[in-house]
Amino acid sequence: MAEKKKEEEEFGFGLGGLFKGIGDLISQVSKLAEQAEGFKKTGEIKFGEKVKGIYGINIRTLAGGEPKVETFGNIKKTPKGPVVEEVREPIVDVFDEKDYVMIVAEIPGVREEDVNIEVKGDILKLSAVTGDKKYSKEVLLPSKVTSKPEITYKNGVLEIKIKKTL
Repeated sequence: MAEKKKEEEEFGFGLGGLFKGIGDLISQVSKLAEQAEGFKKTGEIKFGEKVKGIYGINIRTLAGGEPKVETFGNIKKTPKGPVVEEVREPIVDVFDEKDYVMIVAEIPGVREEDVNIEVKGDILKLSAVTGDKKYSKEVLLPSKVTSKPEITYKNGVLEIKIKKTL
């Protein structure tokens, strides 16, 4: 019993074992990714009425057969332990096509008019705020692009198509 209480104090949220379990889950899923084309898991963790944590992982097998693990959400690892931030990091996929770069982001619960996109060189800054839904992410693009993106937003999925500079 004293050991359980020590874990709870260590992380401050009373969920020390949960965060340790998330790390173990990522290790196990990495092994599974070697056998599958892709894997995605999301979930919510509630810390009372006002604080809500979102944590997810996306695992894809790259062309060489090597798995790529990406995390997303608003639970971040710090030297003092996990922290729940107010702003979520959306999951983003970047596709490098011949003449353009396509960025696909999942930002559910926001309106299209509340999405902000800024492009400078090969960096895309994405943010969106609607009520209690807040998202933000900087994406390194595979090449320099023009600053005029074509945007499509439907059912929480944002598609951004930007022509490459020659």
